[in-house]
Amino acid sequence: MKIENVYKRSHYAKNVLFKNDVAAEKTVDKMAGFINDVLYKHNVVLTDFLNPGERDILKSVAGDDVSLLEFGGYNSAEKKRVLLDNSNLEFSPAAFQITVFDIVYSQKFATLTHSAILGSLANSGVETSTFGDIITDGAGHWQFFAKSELSDFFTSEINYIGHTKVRLRPTTKQKVLIVEDDSAQATAIASSLRLDALVAAISKKSRQQTKNDIANNLVKLNWHSATNFNIMIKEDDVLSIRHFGRIKILDVKTTKKGKFKVVYKLWQTKRKKSKD
Repeated sequence: MKIENVYKRSHYAKNVLFKNDVAAEKTVDKMAGFINDVLYKHNVVLTDFLNPGERDILKSVAGDDVSLLEFGGYNSAEKKRVLLDNSNLEFSPAAFQITVFDIVYSQKFATLTHSAILGSLANSGVETSTFGDIITDGAGHWQFFAKSELSDFFTSEINYIGHTKVRLRPTTKQKVLIVEDDSAQATAIASSLRLDALVAAISKKSRQQTKNDIANNLVKLNWHSATNFNIMIKEDDVLSIRHFGRIKILDVKTTKKGKFKVVYKLWQTKRKKSKD
């Protein structure tokens, strides 16, 4: 019966929730495979690092038939590994097999950025799902989280971030940085809560430019591809706009003129930030 439930939920996700989203459909199949390993083979499954969208798919397919626990190395992690079992699991950080690395470099002569670190890790020959969040305290210190089984690989293979010589040093979870929150709260007035209208209002682009961006897969909604201009955006939705930043919708109110006042939190792409 549980297997049938998983099949039904997978079918619904692929044919209704994520219809025509090839990447999401593949993720549904992958998550269903994890769940079947638990139900058929009675295995305990530990996933790679999953983003919130992938974890939402996993939860929607699993339903109540599988126990899930998630952890990304620190409390506010975005990317997390997930433990799956068909019995009640007890949370233990060690069970997630995550190592946190200090990125040691000469702060006096060099500056690192999130994009440079991500690029070096992603181009090192491993999948991006093998490492989690990259964090900074805003004072030049950087760390990232990765699967413990790849500790030797990262420490031996990552010697440069861009042109900056670095050394990766595993550290303890008690020494995880206090993460800098470089977001800003802002307000936009939109004529509609449609995806294209809201993105245009926030990014200050024309509706046509916004439609082109959406059509070219430069906009994501809740970590999934968003190619439908007519999707209605609501509170707590998260938008990612390539080369602009990430937006979380905090509040929506209607103005006297029938427009929408949208309060949002913005993590702006560094190169787009003003120099003021």
